[in-house]
Amino acid sequence: MTRPFTRLAWTAATFTYLLVILGAIVRITGSGLGCGEHWPLCNGRLLPPLDLPTMIEYGHRLAAAAVSGLVATLAAYAWWLRRGAGSGERFSPDRTAYVALGLLVVQVVLGAVTVKLSLPAWTVILHLGTAMLLLATLIVVAKLTPGASPGDTEPPITPGSRPGLVGIVALVLGFLTVLLGALTANLGAASACLGFPLCTGQLAPAGNYLQHIHWAHRLLAYTLFAYVVWWAVHSKRRGAWYVVGLVTLQVAVAAAMVLLALPQPLQAAHVAVGAAVWAGLVLAVL
Repeated sequence: MTRPFTRLAWTAATFTYLLVILGAIVRITGSGLGCGEHWPLCNGRLLPPLDLPTMIEYGHRLAAAAVSGLVATLAAYAWWLRRGAGSGERFSPDRTAYVALGLLVVQVVLGAVTVKLSLPAWTVILHLGTAMLLLATLIVVAKLTPGASPGDTEPPITPGSRPGLVGIVALVLGFLTVLLGALTANLGAASACLGFPLCTGQLAPAGNYLQHIHWAHRLLAYTLFAYVVWWAVHSKRRGAWYVVGLVTLQVAVAAAMVLLALPQPLQAAHVAVGAAVWAGLVLAVL
């Protein structure tokens, strides 16, 4: 019973990661109101006429429905296994699957509110933040499963284990960087700082608040990079070195994005690698 549960958890996590990327594509292409202000229907219909913005937003909603089904099934499966039904191994999964279900409910509500209020920046940012927490929670569910990875050489993860302070700081830095990046994108501040690595050639830019938000995001990203390098060197954890590689890639994508005037494919890649950095941090801490 362990392996099917773990596979389901990893499948849900993978779909959630892809949903984050699809959500970014919705924003980048300006398709957030592709279904109008209607929810859960699209332009008042179950099967709307499919122009490009509508197709992108409708595809995002269908993907969200798939994630909802996976997470709800995972929580129900965890409840069933905890009752001991059908498990000769007496496998009892951690209750974290219930947390994932709670986050899913919050995410669905935020999605509806975001559409109904015509995409205010604060709800879009909360929507992404909740998606990242859901992704992290699903990864934890999979990693907390006893015997989930028979060939793994790392010590087994137990439900009572706690990440150390160094790992918690890494997670906080990563999460704040994601949120500030979302704020930068949704306020239209992505083009406020020209050049790289400085902001319009300045270490302390004296521009408007959009420039300050963008520069704060960059400074936080630079801090995260320095921190994970320090963490990898001192801990010698293989997972930490993977995160160093991902953060390095993310900085390179960000630099190219700024220097090439924000092409849409690089904007999407920036979100994809950023979500991978977050997932990598969660895995490295565990």
